Formats: sequence, C-alpha cells, structure tokens
Amino acid sequence: MSTSELAALVGLGSVFTLWFALLCRARPALRQPQQRGLWLTVLAATIAITLFQPRIVEWLTHTGMEVHTVALARNLIGVLSAGLVLLFMVDSTRARRLRLSVVVALATAMSALFVLDLLQVGPSPEGAPSAQGPADPAFAYWLILVTTHLVGDAVALVVCWLYSLRTEDRDLVWSLRLFAVGSAFAVAFWGGYLWHMYSGSPAVLPCLSLIIGVHGFIRAASLLVPTATALARTWTALRVTWQLWPLWRDLVVAVPSVALARPQRTRLQVVLRPRSPLTLQAHRQTIETYDALLDLQRYVQPDAYEEAHLHARQAGVRDDRLAAAALAGALGQARRVKLAGAPPSVPRPLPGVVHGSPATLLGIARMWPSMTDALPCHAQPAPAQRP
Repeated sequence: MSTSELAALVGLGSVFTLWFALLCRARPALRQPQQRGLWLTVLAATIAITLFQPRIVEWLTHTGMEVHTVALARNLIGVLSAGLVLLFMVDSTRARRLRLSVVVALATAMSALFVLDLLQVGPSPEGAPSAQGPADPAFAYWLILVTTHLVGDAVALVVCWLYSLRTEDRDLVWSLRLFAVGSAFAVAFWGGYLWHMYSGSPAVLPCLSLIIGVHGFIRAASLLVPTATALARTWTALRVTWQLWPLWRDLVVAVPSVALARPQRTRLQVVLRPRSPLTLQAHRQTIETYDALLDLQRYVQPDAYEEAHLHARQAGVRDDRLAAAALAGALGQARRVKLAGAPPSVPRPLPGVVHGSPATLLGIARMWPSMTDALPCHAQPAPAQRP
C-alpha cells in the first residue's frame, strides 16, 4: 500500500471518527458551557479536515462545486477553528480584553483571506488550484493562513499541557493531554504545509494527509474521554453485578434484612432489566453482600476457615485463590447453619474481610459455586420456646 492510499484511508477513518465523536458528545457538551467551546472547536476542525480529503473534494466537484470554492471554504473554516482554539484557551483566564483581542484578530484574518481571494493575487502557475492546496497561492494569503494555525495550535499545545498538570480531574487531564498531542500534530502539519508551499513539491502532500488524519483521531479521542470513562464505569459495574450476583442472592436469602429489595430470578434479568442504574446496582450488591457476611459470622463454626482452606488445597485450587476459596467454604457452611435454624453464637471474624473490598467479595464469588457445600453442616436447630 502506497503512502497516498494509506493517507486516504487514515483520513477518511479520522473524518468518520470525528463526526461520530461530535454526535456522541453533542447533547452533553452543548448543555455545559465549559465543554461547549471544546465541542465547537472540534466541529470547525472536523469540517476543515473533511474538506481536505481528496475523495470528499472529488465528490463535491462532481456535484458542481469548484475546487477553488472548496479550498476557500476549507481555509476559512480552518482559520475559524484556530481562532476557536485560542478562544477556548482564553476562556480559562476570564480576561475580557484578551478574548476581545482574539475575536478581532480572528475576524481580521478571515476577512483578509476573503478579500485576497477576491483580488485573485498571484494566479496559480498550473492554472487550477490543487484539491489540497490553498485557494489562492499569494504570499500574503498563505502567510495569514499558516501563521494563524501555527499560533493557535502552538498556544493550545503549551496551555493544554500545563493545565493538565494542575488538575486532579482524570477526565480533564486526559482530554487536555490528548488535545495537546493533537495540537502537536497540527503544528507538524502546518510546518510541513509551509514547506510544501515554499518548495512546490507535491510529494510531501501524502505525508501531510497522514499527519492530519492522525491529528483527527486524536482530536476525536480528546472529545470522547468522558464517554469512554462512562463506558468503562458501566462495564465495571456490569462485571461486578454479574459476578457477584450468585453470592449476593444466596446471602440475602439467608439474611433478608440487609436487602433493599428481593433478588430477581436470574442475573440475566438484573442486567437486561435493572431496577436501578448498573453502577448503583453494583454498589448496592457489594454493600448488601458485605452486611450479610458480617451477620453470618455469628454462625461460622470453629476451625471452619482452616478446614475449608485444607479442602480447597486438596481439591487443587490455585495458591492465589486459596484464601478466597476458604472464605467461600466457611461462609457457605455458616449460611446453611443459619438456614437450618441454629442459634447464633459469638461472632468469629473471617480473615481478610474487615473492610469488605469489592476485590475480596469478587474472589469469594468466583469460588462460591464450588465451595458453598464443601464443608458438612451439623447444626442443630434452636429449641422451640414453650408458650
């Protein structure tokens, strides 16, 4: 595969990824002022990157639009995206004069590009503009175009990276750092674009297309950080809910007072028809499992943990799972003792479950099916009280 073909594939992939990211983040971003500026910045950059792709330009020309018009629109929107990047940076300083200066400079640059295009200074030697070249090859035109992008992206690179070192919000840290890396690729692109216009060599365009395509992927990633974090939380909650459900169900049946609601029939119902958001469901199951575990410690039999540990070792359980298997065996016996109606005794704390960490409970849940009936139950029911 040639560099041009690879650049075309990467470019189209970045365009689709950018539009997907914009659609995913449109609703939450437009509702929150602190995210709206970033969303609009990426939107303008996405339009400019879209109009840079040769296949998109070819399709537009087939609909009757001139290459010159496409290039001019791309250049103006690109300058707008660079200006929006600066405004996005300036918003964090809350300096009204600086913001006004950026707005005036942006309006001046876009007006200058439009006027220079109307004047048609310095016609292209080839007689027709390139699909990926500037609308007007005049020195003043491309100087304004490239300088605006270099300034905007260089400022974004420095400011985003510095701010990412000052915040403790992980989503914001990753968004800012990815935006900074994307700005670094943009600086490389416009530096190479400046060299292309100075040397006139078309051989550098495929490499520049590849750079701007990678830049698009990184810009999309910076926008999708909150979505990725939410998906990761949902996946973690789904995994905890699914893995903990058999242990949780059996324990809350034995200790129903710890449960806010009766367990559903199957864990598939919990996942497909949850009574509450999965993150809340996972949190509730974890707490209720631990509360039931504490209650069942009053029914733990003497030396139950040691017997379960020996049984698990003889059964060939891996060393790193022996502790969880011993806990599952002792807890399974205590559960059956309580269900048999035996009276409670002095609590016998089980080792390793003082704080009830989710990792510990998930380890017990993993060994629960094989260890719940590992130890015999010789409990005697409590004597009936005479009236």
